[in-house]
Amino acid sequence: MKVLILGGDGYIGWPTAMKLSATGHEVMAVDNYLRRRLMRDIDCEALFEVPNLHERARVWEESSGKSVEVRIGDLDDWSFISSIFEEFKPDSIIHYAEQPSAPYSMLDRRAARLTLDNNLGVTFNVIQAMAEYTPEAHLVKLGTMGEYGTPNIDIEEGWIEIEHKGRSDKFLFPRAAGSFYHTTKVLDTDMLWFYVRVWGLRVTDLMQGPVYGLATEESGEDDRLYSFLNYDEVFGTVLNRFMVQAVAGYPLTVYGRGGQTRGYLHLKDALQCVQLAVETPADKGELRVFNQFVETFSVNDLAELVRKSGERLGLQVEVKNLPNPRKEAEEHYYNPAHTGLIDLGLQPNKLTDEVVDHMMEITMRYRDQISTDRIFRGVKWKK
Repeated sequence: MKVLILGGDGYIGWPTAMKLSATGHEVMAVDNYLRRRLMRDIDCEALFEVPNLHERARVWEESSGKSVEVRIGDLDDWSFISSIFEEFKPDSIIHYAEQPSAPYSMLDRRAARLTLDNNLGVTFNVIQAMAEYTPEAHLVKLGTMGEYGTPNIDIEEGWIEIEHKGRSDKFLFPRAAGSFYHTTKVLDTDMLWFYVRVWGLRVTDLMQGPVYGLATEESGEDDRLYSFLNYDEVFGTVLNRFMVQAVAGYPLTVYGRGGQTRGYLHLKDALQCVQLAVETPADKGELRVFNQFVETFSVNDLAELVRKSGERLGLQVEVKNLPNPRKEAEEHYYNPAHTGLIDLGLQPNKLTDEVVDHMMEITMRYRDQISTDRIFRGVKWKK
């Protein structure tokens, strides 16, 4: 297929480009380097320098013999996105092109406005470009399990059947976003569902849990092909942050009581899920929703995994409970369904001791590049 990856420079975007290129698809990766700019703006650079997208594509072609086309521009600009769709005519579009951080969206009014304008503006433009240039194409949109919140009932896979006063119907599962970033993702879903109903688009919404890890089959141990490893509070995911904190001798930052439970998956599994969604498209006029995660862990569970790994690797790891800067339940019921991707063939990579140790060993290579003042910023949900 011709696969257009929007947000192709990101933590998952670039590994996706390599993965689909390696499996024989014709891939174009598009980005405007927003994440890089925001990291610089608030002084939270990744653990090591990541080559720009053109250079990554050159390194990938040298190592694999496979190519990835690159375009740099703002997808919120209609003249740019329309030219991309008109030129490339994709069969499948993977949409990662959003401001990806919940804490960033809660920094201040300016950050919230940027998140709103970018995330909703780009999604709207993608829908319009599909309708105008590729109405039969399939959109794979990266959502987030954070859209659901932590309801006191089982979380269904996107949809729920309701019986009310003797009648029944099927609805999108209720959303209760945990940050303004997550709220924009809820609005994405609502906008997509509207245009699926009205224009008959074919869309898969991947409700993804937090992702961890760095090396993939395609990158191997070549750090020029690694993605960003953010370890700061704003752009780093929790397990990646904990591993860097452990290596730096910085106490693991557990917010509140640490009972916050979510569904997690390795970067390799995120790539599997996206490939499965691309290669088995949704039907025309269908909004297909998959809950994309492999295992559930509490924050305390993850801290203990990292602490024990540190022991095995000769590190002294301290766990510290901090006052929670977020507005969230610290103990709650959490039982989300996630059978759709398994049914399509997902082969999960579980978070074993060996996996944690390997990720910790990679992190230890860059010990001297850790800047501990970037780890905790205390971004608060409340004014």
